[in-house]
Parts: sequence; C-alpha cells; structure tokens
Amino acid sequence: MTDTDAISGFPDIPPTTLADLLGREQVMDIGIRPLWAPMPRLAGPAFTVRCRPGDNLMLHAAIHRAPAGSVVVVESGDVDHALAGGNVCAVAQRRGIAGFVLDGVIRDVAEARQLGFPVFARGVIPIPGTKEAVEPLGVPVRCGGVEVHPGDVVVADEEGVVVVPRDRREEVLDAARARLAKEAAQSLDAWQEAHRARIDKILAEHGHQD
Repeated sequence: MTDTDAISGFPDIPPTTLADLLGREQVMDIGIRPLWAPMPRLAGPAFTVRCRPGDNLMLHAAIHRAPAGSVVVVESGDVDHALAGGNVCAVAQRRGIAGFVLDGVIRDVAEARQLGFPVFARGVIPIPGTKEAVEPLGVPVRCGGVEVHPGDVVVADEEGVVVVPRDRREEVLDAARARLAKEAAQSLDAWQEAHRARIDKILAEHGHQD
C-alpha cells in the first residue's frame, strides 16, 4: 500500500469504525462538532497549527502554506474570539485545503455553509481575534483533548472526529476495511440473534434471571 493509498482510503471509513479500533484517546471531545449540516465526511492528513488565545495569526498564515488535501487542525482553546471568517474559509477552499478542525470558534458560518467548506469547531462568535502572536507551524498540537501530529489522518463527520496516528495508518485502514466488510456480510437477523445471545450470556453471568 502506497502512502497515497493510506490517505485516500479514509473517506470511506466512518469515525465510528475508527473509534472502535483506536479507543477513546484518539477521539476528540463532543465540543468539536460540525458547524453546518448536512456536512460531507472530512478526511485527510493533519496540517497542525497553534494559536494563542485571542489571536488567529497562525491560522491565517496556515491557509497559504498547508498543502492541498490537508485538514488544518488548530490548538487554541479560546471561545471568545473567532479564529477565522468567510474569506479565510474561501481562500482555504480555493487552495484545495479539505477543511478545518478547530479547538476554538469561527464567524461567518453562513458563508462557510454556502461555500460547502467543512468546519468542525466549538461554535460561532462574531468577535475576531488579533494577529500578533507568532507560533511554529507543523508541530504537535492538542485539539479536542487529542494530541495531533503532522501527517496524522483526521476523519470527521456528524458522528465525531477521530485521529489516526501517522505510523498506524496502513494497519488501521486495513483493519477498518475488514471490519466493514464483515458487518456488510451479516444480516440484521443474524446480528440480532448474536446480540441477544451475547447480552443474555452477560446477564446470566451476573446472576440476572428473566
């Protein structure tokens, strides 16, 4: 499997499947959510950005530097000042950036929705941040409680945001495809029968009687 294959396969994998394989520590908290709907699944390698609270300079720098296809992931932790607005989203989209995952807030969400540009964030506020604080790009960041490294694969939709570590991409993609194929081959009747047997077994082990 080539490096490109390891990235391109992830749009077909639901975050729920990835969460089952990776566990809680790779799933962002429920505050990081899609800001418009219906939003297509977002998937791509992380381009990491750190913004100081109240300042959005480095996100505004990142839209001119992030490679096409990347997901811009921002550590901020500030919900009082917008990291981006409509023009920033438009330029990012024009440059081929896949979308934003922000531990913070934006403004002009109607413009992002009209563009069809995916934004996962903590919410919306009309107050812009300043542009003064210079921070390095492409360093590990913390977003939604998950440590994200450059090149990690970010997969997000209405079910949540999952981060696949870069060095586990091929392993996780293969396991996810196998899991989905197995689920697709099982009828609902078969699933129901197996599920009932499993639940009844657990209840019986704990002394529960019908």
